[in-house]
Amino acid sequence: MASEPRLEALSEFLKSQRSKLHPQAVGLPSGSRRRTPGLRREEVAQLAGVSTTWYTWLEQGRDIKVSASVLDSIAGALRLNADERKYLFDLAMDSGLHHSELVQAKETTISPSLHKILQELKYCPTMISDRHCQIVGWNPAASHVFLDFERIPEEERNMISLIFTKKELRALAVNWPHFVKGFLAIFRAYYGQYVADPWYSQFLEKMSRTSPDFQELWNQSEVSAAPEVTLEFRHAKGGKMLFNLTSLQVQGEADLRCSIYTPAENTTTEAKLRKLLEGQ
Repeated sequence: MASEPRLEALSEFLKSQRSKLHPQAVGLPSGSRRRTPGLRREEVAQLAGVSTTWYTWLEQGRDIKVSASVLDSIAGALRLNADERKYLFDLAMDSGLHHSELVQAKETTISPSLHKILQELKYCPTMISDRHCQIVGWNPAASHVFLDFERIPEEERNMISLIFTKKELRALAVNWPHFVKGFLAIFRAYYGQYVADPWYSQFLEKMSRTSPDFQELWNQSEVSAAPEVTLEFRHAKGGKMLFNLTSLQVQGEADLRCSIYTPAENTTTEAKLRKLLEGQ
């Protein structure tokens, strides 16, 4: 029933979050005739203290008026974390930036201070990306661990697209779905904020059409503005490598993100990375 990207995204998100909750986890009887996993609409409405009809309309993506207090109740009923709650508010209250307010697409330039940061993080693979997850800056360590981004045409340097299309990245991550989910969680956080940007709808349609794995993982609707995770890689030359990912927002007019992969302590990862950089 939803007719615009914002409402479609809201409908999909609510359904996904509802399906993840087991009745017993929220103090409700499980029953014996559940055809689908998770809570029923009327149960979410009961937990949130709203009418079943109103919640049904919200989940169907109807363009209805909502208040912050009611959305708080919905977020509580669905056990949303802080990032998921913000995503819900962005979509339901149309609080994301409108297309007319979006910064016009232009070539993103990396400031001298960011260049300096990339240089100083010599043994920490680091990438700078924009709100489309387009890679706009990286250091040599990132090229050695992930891909030689210099060889990839600028318009194809989208991290979401690359992790689904480049066999090198599929082979790199020991737990590839876990690796992908981190990027998709960041991407969804951007999507909630910039849902009025038609680029996102076009990109999602393209990814769903070209990559069978994408739609399944995207439908899991995980949201995180800055996930901190430990990743295990099996590098073709370096062997087993463990990194802690820290994702930072770069303050300024351009909505940039700095993703830093720090070699895990008490491992040989940094020593192996040094050898890769030195060409040994």
